[in-house]
Amino acid sequence: MKEFLVELTTTVPEGTNPAEVDRRRAAEAVRAKELASTGHLVRLWRPEGELRSIGVWRADDEADLREKVLGTLPLWPWMTAVVTALQSHPNDPGPTGYTD
Repeated sequence: MKEFLVELTTTVPEGTNPAEVDRRRAAEAVRAKELASTGHLVRLWRPEGELRSIGVWRADDEADLREKVLGTLPLWPWMTAVVTALQSHPNDPGPTGYTD
């Protein structure tokens, strides 16, 4: 699988029932765990003080990522995504590098 850096911003539509937002957020946490267990979600961060997420995701290609991975997230209909395909860097320290 290829790796992608993905920036996700969620905007809840005005007038959405708060119970629906809570339901989708709870389902989102469950789905994220499932995607991590299958190797599609590698890492996920939230910049301090912001409501967007930045993560490393894996899929066969960008279309697969959008349709079969990100597209399965319960909040996906409310999200915008900036996707950047990644490739190995010759100076990557690999698993021995910094990992918070």
